[in-house]
Amino acid sequence: MKLFISADIEGTAGIVDWKETQPGDQYGYFAGQMTKEVAAACKGALAEGATEILVRDAHDSARNLDPSAMPRQVRLLRSWTGGPACMMDGLDGTFQAAAMTGYHTCAGSDGNPLAHTMNLGVEKVTLNGMDCSEFTLNAMYAAYVKVPVIFLSGDGMICETARELCPAITTVAASQGVGGGSIGLHPEEAVERIQQGMAQAVKRLWGLLEAGEGSDCMIPLPEHFILKVHYREHKKANTASFYPGAVKDGAKTVIYEADDYMDVLRFVMFCI
Repeated sequence: MKLFISADIEGTAGIVDWKETQPGDQYGYFAGQMTKEVAAACKGALAEGATEILVRDAHDSARNLDPSAMPRQVRLLRSWTGGPACMMDGLDGTFQAAAMTGYHTCAGSDGNPLAHTMNLGVEKVTLNGMDCSEFTLNAMYAAYVKVPVIFLSGDGMICETARELCPAITTVAASQGVGGGSIGLHPEEAVERIQQGMAQAVKRLWGLLEAGEGSDCMIPLPEHFILKVHYREHKKANTASFYPGAVKDGAKTVIYEADDYMDVLRFVMFCI
């Protein structure tokens, strides 16, 4: 089994401040915890028969994970390629499954003190009228290349969102947002739960495949996409409105429509 993992940091156990996500302050500790959680997911998958794992470091500089802490079967994609897949760079149809660790709730929500969608320049993003998180954007890309997303770890609200979109997905909530704070699992317990959860997800997928069934963790793609982006600054909305096909809706909002999901991701790459 070939597995892809997209790793973010804001859903890591205990994290509550932007300073903890960037070099300096307590970043070293939380980058270390992010690394432990990703390594745990890899170990859980390998224990249940995964043979090849590609981890995509998907936070900020994309140079957060300690490669030496990963199991030897893991390959790590670091830094940004500049393509529209972004946090899912490296994923294609040759993978049997995808997973996400350290994910967080979307811009405009209160499930994480660091809630956002892609960056802090947007107040809210909706896709076909639904609040749009990075999980939503990336799970739909996985579906676009016909790969199911079988596992997610992060804050409690993004786990709920994931289960609403895909009831069969296995989730582990490493933290629970409370206003501007967060209640996190003990870091060792988070690591243990993530390893166990990933093992459970891979074992379940093996059972479906051996029974001749496809995974039930594939999010259905709409036939038409309407992406609405509410920017924090009106000048950013004005700039984005010049993207081919984009339409300005008020001072700070831009709407983009497409039938092909890759067109949506291209808009996101240039305009969010």
